[in-house]
Amino acid sequence: MKKLTDKIALVTGGSRGIGAAIVKRLAVEGAKVVFTYANSPEKAEAVVADVKAAGGEALAIKASSAIPVEVTAAVTKTIADFGRVDILVNNAGIYIGKAFEEHTLEDYNDIMAINVQAVFVAALAAVKGMPEGGRIITIGSNMGDNAIGPETTLYTMSKSALQGFTRGLARDLGARKITVNLVQPGPTNTDMNPADAPLADYLKTRMALPEYGTVEDIASFVNFIASDEAKYITGSFLTIDGGLNA
Repeated sequence: MKKLTDKIALVTGGSRGIGAAIVKRLAVEGAKVVFTYANSPEKAEAVVADVKAAGGEALAIKASSAIPVEVTAAVTKTIADFGRVDILVNNAGIYIGKAFEEHTLEDYNDIMAINVQAVFVAALAAVKGMPEGGRIITIGSNMGDNAIGPETTLYTMSKSALQGFTRGLARDLGARKITVNLVQPGPTNTDMNPADAPLADYLKTRMALPEYGTVEDIASFVNFIASDEAKYITGSFLTIDGGLNA
């Protein structure tokens, strides 16, 4: 039996990588999935086509997570079209890595806008149309717990901020039986972090399971957190990193 039949899900940044895998998995499990994309409409259309070919339902909305009004508009449209949002997956994120002294205030603003502010904005809009028993799931990083090397300061800071947000929001929404959780992937094979990248061999030496995860690994975990089977999990940081942080 499908775990998410007739649920309405919204995934930010769902046109590629982990986001696309989440969109497809939630749809396979019966959810009607809306997802946002900032660029590359052809990639978004390809995800929609894959979902439909598998018998699911998906809708792509162009919205930049760096622009609050566009994030809010995407959530508002989802609620207007489908009546509610049962599952919000905050997936969109960026990485800026460089020597600390080379950073600019613009770097700080850019990474915080997408990795932190957009999460707050989407959740704020979604809870207004989220029924009892809803799910808010944010994709963070194992680096929220462990700065694994140099040139990670801004990224690590942004992902750590999501932990405080998750704790607080879980308390705020618990009375409505809405769960709020943070999924923290480690090295995952995507075009932004391929398993054959120069750093990959070193990372594997630090992992308990010396291999990169797949986007399907992350999507499967998110699907579980979105389901009724995870109704008693909230305010948690759920790390899926092959034991890199062990």
